[in-house]
Amino acid sequence: MADQEWRKVAAVQDIASGKTLCVAVDGREILLCHTSDGVYAVDNLCTHAAARLCEGKLKGHRILCPLHGAAFDVRDGSALTRPASVALATYPVRVDEDGVSLVLAVAGDN
Repeated sequence: MADQEWRKVAAVQDIASGKTLCVAVDGREILLCHTSDGVYAVDNLCTHAAARLCEGKLKGHRILCPLHGAAFDVRDGSALTRPASVALATYPVRVDEDGVSLVLAVAGDN
């Protein structure tokens, strides 16, 4: 990932533990999720019905869709409950004194 560019998208204090923050990066909505063990980044749209996940609830490592209640694991994007069956895209995140940064390449892409 050395050739990928880390982009600062938020200050650490902008996302309280147990909360989410939607950020726009190059026209893409990305949801930052602050869990007890770190910050994760996923696409903000549910893969089932394109509802905005920032309007849902973060419970532990699960983000719940506000439309039909589908749950996704923010650590790897996996769809945990129906009606969703397709995983969310996830993005590498780095948190340091400068803030929260991410790489726009989807995690696992080369």
